[in-house]
Amino acid sequence: MNKYTHNFIKASRLAHKELSRRNAIHEAGHAAAIYLGNKQKGLPPVYFRITINGIVQSDSQSKRLLGDIYDTYIAKVEGGRLVQNLPTSFAAATKDFSAAQKLAYETAFEADIINLLAGPVVEAKDVAMRNDERVDAGRINVNALQYYDGSYELDVVREYFECFFDHEDLKKRKINEFFLAAFAFVSDYSNWSAINRLADHILADDKLIIDCDEIISVLEDESRFPLTDSVLPNSMSLSGGF
Repeated sequence: MNKYTHNFIKASRLAHKELSRRNAIHEAGHAAAIYLGNKQKGLPPVYFRITINGIVQSDSQSKRLLGDIYDTYIAKVEGGRLVQNLPTSFAAATKDFSAAQKLAYETAFEADIINLLAGPVVEAKDVAMRNDERVDAGRINVNALQYYDGSYELDVVREYFECFFDHEDLKKRKINEFFLAAFAFVSDYSNWSAINRLADHILADDKLIIDCDEIISVLEDESRFPLTDSVLPNSMSLSGGF
């Protein structure tokens, strides 16, 4: 094996490890927000799970050189939404609700949005921390979440906004509020540790499905110190747009 091939294999394996880590902590962020975030808001439990889909590298030469370590495993949270079907408009959906019912529905609506944003926010934060970079307004905002596998989540959030808010200025203000709420959730040390524990578990588990009860057990097991936990920055400056 020549030096070029050796360096290629080393770089490819490191890239694979990085992508796997980013995927795992991204989905762990969603799962933690769904379970811990909803619980902290006093919202009812909702079923969700994490599925793992194996994707084998199609390039046979790369596969021969890199071996099984180059197989990619994509984790994905399934379920977890409090609002199962988005209404045409929030006002129309709640016109016959009592004040208490309307507030509960609005709280669930907002929780879903924060839980959607939590995944890419966690990934962005984790990448910055492992690169010893500050997470500030010049580096990360709502629009930047698309670079942390957040395009799908941002599209779904826009669907929520279409039936919830009428004015563009209000949408821009509210998306920043939800972004800050997601960041506040993941920046709590207890939540951050739980997210890292679950990310470790996803990477170490050989099952194709990690069920809800198992996820909750990992998130609540404070005795299991995460292997990849990091010290949180002392200060963060955040801003967003939509």
